[in-house]
Amino acid sequence: MIRHIVLIRFRPDIMEAAIAAIFADLHRIKGLLPGVLSITAGRSESPEQIERGYMHGFVADFADWATLAAYQDHPAHKAVGAALVAGAVGGLDGILVFDLSTAP
Repeated sequence: MIRHIVLIRFRPDIMEAAIAAIFADLHRIKGLLPGVLSITAGRSESPEQIERGYMHGFVADFADWATLAAYQDHPAHKAVGAALVAGAVGGLDGILVFDLSTAP
C-alpha cells in the first residue's frame, strides 16, 4: 500500500467553505479509480500545535504505485491539484507531499 500525505498552507483569504469544497471534490476521486483505498481530509486538530502554518491536509491510500500514478494523471486529480495550488500560500511552495510505502 502507498500512503500519499499532503499538507497545505492555505492563504488567509481562502474561506473554510472553499476548502471544504476542494476536499469534497477530492473525496469523489475515490469512486472514480479502482485501487484508491481511502481518502481522509480536513483541518489539523493537533494538541501539539506545531503545524507551522500547514493547517489542512489529506491522506490518500492507494493499493500500489501504479494506482498512485493513475490518480496523478486523472483529470479529477489535476483539477483538485490546480485548486490546491491556487489556494496555497505561494502556490506550490505552500504544499508538502510525502509518499510512504507500507510494504514490508
